[in-house]
Amino acid sequence: MAEAHQAVGFQFTVRPDGVDIKLSQEVIKNIYHSGVTAWKKKAIQFKNGVLTGVYPASPSSWLIVVIAMMSSLYIHIDPSLGMIDAIKDNLPHRDCMSVQTRAVLSSVLFATGLWLFLIYLLRYALKALLSYHGWIFESHGKMSTSTRVWLSLVKMLSGRRPLLYSFQASLPRLPVPSVKDTIHRYLKSVRPLLDNEQYNQMEILAYDFKNSIAAQLQRYLILKSWWATNYVSDWWEEYIYLRGRGPIMVNSNFYVMDLLYITPTHRQAARVGNVVHAMLQYRRKLERGEHAPLRALGTVPMCSTQMERMFNTTRIPGIETDIVQHLTDRKHLVVYHKGRFFQVWLYTGGRHLLPSELETQFQRILNDTSEPQPGELKLAALTAGNRVPWARARVKYFSQGVNKVSLDAIESAALFLTLDDEPQGYDPTKTNSLDTYAKSLLHGKCYDRWFDKSVTLISYTNGKMGINAEHSWADAPIVGHMWEYVLATDCFHLGYTEEGHCKGDVNKGLPQPTRLQWKFPAECQEIIESSYLLAKQIADDVDFHGCLFTEFGKGLIKKCRTSPDAFIQLALQLAQFRDQGVFCLTYESSMTRMFRDGRTETVRSCTAEAVAFVRAMGDAGKTNAQRLGLFWKAADKHQNMYRLAMTGSGIDRHLFCLYIVSKYLGADSPFLKKVLSEPWKLSTSQTPQQQLSLVDINKFPKYVGAGGGFGPVADDGYGVSYIIVGENLITFHISSKFSCPDTLYLVPDIHMNIYKAGCLIAHSSSVHLVTTLRTKFKWTRS
Repeated sequence: MAEAHQAVGFQFTVRPDGVDIKLSQEVIKNIYHSGVTAWKKKAIQFKNGVLTGVYPASPSSWLIVVIAMMSSLYIHIDPSLGMIDAIKDNLPHRDCMSVQTRAVLSSVLFATGLWLFLIYLLRYALKALLSYHGWIFESHGKMSTSTRVWLSLVKMLSGRRPLLYSFQASLPRLPVPSVKDTIHRYLKSVRPLLDNEQYNQMEILAYDFKNSIAAQLQRYLILKSWWATNYVSDWWEEYIYLRGRGPIMVNSNFYVMDLLYITPTHRQAARVGNVVHAMLQYRRKLERGEHAPLRALGTVPMCSTQMERMFNTTRIPGIETDIVQHLTDRKHLVVYHKGRFFQVWLYTGGRHLLPSELETQFQRILNDTSEPQPGELKLAALTAGNRVPWARARVKYFSQGVNKVSLDAIESAALFLTLDDEPQGYDPTKTNSLDTYAKSLLHGKCYDRWFDKSVTLISYTNGKMGINAEHSWADAPIVGHMWEYVLATDCFHLGYTEEGHCKGDVNKGLPQPTRLQWKFPAECQEIIESSYLLAKQIADDVDFHGCLFTEFGKGLIKKCRTSPDAFIQLALQLAQFRDQGVFCLTYESSMTRMFRDGRTETVRSCTAEAVAFVRAMGDAGKTNAQRLGLFWKAADKHQNMYRLAMTGSGIDRHLFCLYIVSKYLGADSPFLKKVLSEPWKLSTSQTPQQQLSLVDINKFPKYVGAGGGFGPVADDGYGVSYIIVGENLITFHISSKFSCPDTLYLVPDIHMNIYKAGCLIAHSSSVHLVTTLRTKFKWTRS
């Protein structure tokens, strides 16, 4: 055990002539280095806190203002208009100071006040500028003069070298849309999905709501938007995620895959050593706030709040609601391997373990042949089952003794690592390799991932990696940001030896990983088994398919002057209709991080324009020119809906919050009940690519990620995640349920309809593209 290993460094013996104390020089050296590192970390955090606190100004600007005020004293000019003299006359203990001292102190105080006033003035000016979103509605590649002026002003007020949280105080609040606009947009969104009678009934419900309690509910929301930093996000986390009492495995958690084509090393322990070390580097920069903030157009800042809870975070089960527990500065991780749990310390001598040292630790675990303790093998299934049994078991069986100590070790760990005992990853020789890889990351064996941890890192025997992420604390782009950094650092900065090991010397003096100890009575083991059986039933019902669309990608779509996202969404509508024969309510996730504490909004992709285009594609009486015209209208409509969602004018978050207020007030609303009970049979999301741009994929085309995915939202629907990789690849992750016989054919439909839509728009765009498509894909106009 680590504690036992370190204990031998301090020994004392009681003798007749006193106490003889012996101190190990090695331990004293480690204590010294740990103290220096801790104080250095605190100093850096304090410095970065000051820089963030005064941004967009800098501490040096305070000195400039002070010098300017002091200089004015000697040239007998008073820029304070008498305020310096007023401060001088009201200084405490002024009789004990000379006239010159009082003058200098008064000037410094006035200069400091003026400096703080200018900081707040700059922040509010920047916030006012960032509240303007007209730029996002302009056509791609075209920028008006007003937008150019606006961008120049934003750049001018944004300062130099901002830190991760520098812009937080300048981000605008998410606005509350008017009830009238939201109801109008809602009715337009459901019109293509309802027949005349159903639509008339919905219209009556909507206008009854508008004319009755809507104004009262809206007033409470507006009040909250003034008081809270975001009127949606806390309720969204609480009621959508934490209050759910069903299993979070498959239903909530999502996964992220490794590099698609490249495996840097096939040595499992070595790959994990580099990846964990890269994650620790990322965490150190995160805790110090040293990452550069993500900015749209390289200028417009995005909110960074979600990143705070990436590490050292666990979802704790409760009877009525869960909580998200976030700790700071955790110095260990917990590893699961073949039914055993191990604690591994991440620091030695005040520094992170080196990749070679981490490899040694993980190899020790892989070499360990001990057996699991009774009940230990499937313990993590508790996090995969229903939340209430897990909450009750946690109170009853994990509140004292060795179980409490071991559970605390897991829940306080920086992250959770699973050393899997099978190979996974994309294999072009196997048609279902992405399918099994996705299912393994999403649910595994139902007991070999700790689904409550913010991040569960998964390692396979062939060197492939992946992540399973709990969803309540943040959204997928946040995890993707970290993962891009880790993969780039792993491959291009840390590297491996020719034998595939981590670079650096092997330190064999590290304490052995510590086995966590458990003691479960028979009743607890029955609860574990019950949770496992429920989780296994859910996992066995998940049908997954990953597919790579390589015929063309973003490059061709952009040449055809349309949005790649709108293009894919229309192809999905076409595929869904041909698969099911009906249109359905479609969910596409859009971010709202241009606002303080923003998370997501829904884009309702099944619009009347999209329906018209899809029907035209199946109408033999329509010409390609007519179909293309309908395509442009549908694409423009989708882009406008996406932009409205991003800028705070979406539909669903507003209606969701109105519903929450109505429940608090005990006010019944048939309209809101109806809206929030509607199933999303097609749930889609685009995974962002290259948020950090650490790897030039044009130069290194094989170093591309495979994206990630999630489980189906509806029992009779599809979950579709896609990532547009580079210029010529689109990767799809499609999920449904085996128990639904109607969700079987979306994968081939997606391939066919993206291909056909590409041919259609290319046909009208340029003769060269038509020739290319005909030659490469044997496409003919008929």
